[in-house]
Amino acid sequence: MTIRCSIGTAKVLGLNKLRVDALPTTAYLMVGERCQYNCAFCAQARESSSRADLLSRISWPKFKGESFLEGLVQPEAKTVLERICFQVVQDKAALEDTKEWVKSVKSKTNLPICVSAGPRTLEEVKELLDLGVEHVSIALDAATSEIYHQSKDGSWAERLKLLSESAEKFPGRMTTHLIVGLGESEEEMVKCLQTMADMGITVALFAFTPIKGTRMEGVKQPNMSHYRRIQVAHDVIRTGLARADGFRFEDGQLADFGISVDELQKKRGGEPFQTSGCTGCNRPYYNETPGEELYNYPKTLTAEEVVKAWAHVSEAMDS
Repeated sequence: MTIRCSIGTAKVLGLNKLRVDALPTTAYLMVGERCQYNCAFCAQARESSSRADLLSRISWPKFKGESFLEGLVQPEAKTVLERICFQVVQDKAALEDTKEWVKSVKSKTNLPICVSAGPRTLEEVKELLDLGVEHVSIALDAATSEIYHQSKDGSWAERLKLLSESAEKFPGRMTTHLIVGLGESEEEMVKCLQTMADMGITVALFAFTPIKGTRMEGVKQPNMSHYRRIQVAHDVIRTGLARADGFRFEDGQLADFGISVDELQKKRGGEPFQTSGCTGCNRPYYNETPGEELYNYPKTLTAEEVVKAWAHVSEAMDS
């Protein structure tokens, strides 16, 4: 069997000699190819004409399973990696293949494993957790039912129902993805973030990224100030500093967190702007172009980066 590894993961596993300025601290693996669904933003969508080795802006070359598994026990991998993450493309065989890969990985390493898949039932979620998977992710992607309908197949309500039921049955074990920039307002995204927090669901926050060959290839990435405000709202909510019902919005845009931006900057520094999601997940350049300001920082921000990030937050907000 073969498996796709993100190009940065392949570097950590000793499978290529790529030069990078930030190593992934999670091994990102992709199982399956060409999804049965047709998400408007995804390179793996059913009708996408994007390259088959793309997911977001990252290339995912194929490697022999033996080489990948040997790479997991290489010195650099043991030093760098904190987690294993399977990205499962929704085809008929991928989820079953993933279960076999989980067993193989667990025979080589004790690193925590998460699986981002599309389980259809509580039983399928349980099967993954019973194999020793730490977290299962059911990606909502969209903050509202309307945005979901515009950009994805299926039902947002049904997906949310399975996610919430799974979170209740398996507390602390469920995660989701939310993409900023699909057309939602800041208020809509913040309310969704609060809902996830109230259910104990970990959120990995992404910036929409246009990919050539997808239906949304012509849509721009979100404005940086817009994304920074959502990052801070997410951080405030997940750390319990304040709740979304204490925020103030003007025409759907964040105007006040209930805590001053200056106070939040002193308390939180650069933490809100680092990659969110499972512990040890840093996703270098998943949404970014090298040389440009990063949406999600894969490592601790410099003092200059912290100041710049908070300056974006302050735009159009009360101080």
